[in-house]
Amino acid sequence: MTSFTPRVFSGIQPTNHLQLGNYLGAVKRFVAMQNDGMETIYCIVDQHAITANFQNPADLRHATRELAAAYLACGLDPAKSILFNQSQVPAHSQLAWVFNCVARMGWLNRMTQFKDKAGKNAEKASLGLYAYPSLMAADILVYHATHVPVGDDQKQHVELTRDIAAKFNHDYGVEFFPETQPIIEGAATRVMSLRDGTKKMSKSDPSDASRINLTDDADTIAKKIRKAKTDPEPLPETTEGLADRPEARNLVNIYAALAEITPAQVLAEHGGSQFGSFKPALADLAVDKLAPISTEMSRLMGDTAEIDRVLAAGAERAAAIADPIIAKTYDIVGFVR
Repeated sequence: MTSFTPRVFSGIQPTNHLQLGNYLGAVKRFVAMQNDGMETIYCIVDQHAITANFQNPADLRHATRELAAAYLACGLDPAKSILFNQSQVPAHSQLAWVFNCVARMGWLNRMTQFKDKAGKNAEKASLGLYAYPSLMAADILVYHATHVPVGDDQKQHVELTRDIAAKFNHDYGVEFFPETQPIIEGAATRVMSLRDGTKKMSKSDPSDASRINLTDDADTIAKKIRKAKTDPEPLPETTEGLADRPEARNLVNIYAALAEITPAQVLAEHGGSQFGSFKPALADLAVDKLAPISTEMSRLMGDTAEIDRVLAAGAERAAAIADPIIAKTYDIVGFVR
């Protein structure tokens, strides 16, 4: 039985601004994994970014650098983790083609995210959007990644990655690709919209007031929290009292995640309070935690050459892992090189 080196891989698309949900549900966890001593590879998946809609080239370059700045400002250390953008490592798209020939149409037809993104005009969707899960599988397996931190909406894609790895191994009689394990985000880090507590906070939501962007300054952060939707009742004394109050539950969960305590501990301190007093406390906490990130991102975006150097160095380190794996894959498949 082949033994694979424990290795974490994850990626985020450079589309729109990174927001609080991305930070608490993903990037903060990436930093924790890095500091736990795990081998960590974090990718800005710019090739995925062009699958759904046309991306203005200048905007894509800016968004890629801004996402890199966010990673760095949140504490990602390029000396400890590999940080790069996907398009700088050709092995991703090289392996994706092999996987396009391994994956079955029936598998891809069951991908719910394609149906969500394509909507009623599936025939007008790009082939890239349809084959997105195959490229995602290549992103992961070109590093023989054993673990992938993902949200619930990406779990199906990791399951497909496992299916592709298993079929490749079976077809060619090898134990070459690992069956990657998803690391699903916990409920406490699931951040909902500030305008609708039943919807996940999203960087693609048309309402900027629905989210806190990591580029927001202190005044903007405080203003958005003050205007966040709530109900007229005071905060309950226990978490059970949050069950049917999505907006209240969301603000308590945000406070808990930022303070690194439990929702029960938040209510032990603020239970019975009106939102008129709780929101300012939450705003102060959010500004304390997030404003330094915004400031550091601004500094980094003032010197994009520094960001480009980090990404190029990361791509070189990523390719050192990926290139031998794609070479071996080609040998297994029978390509003459």
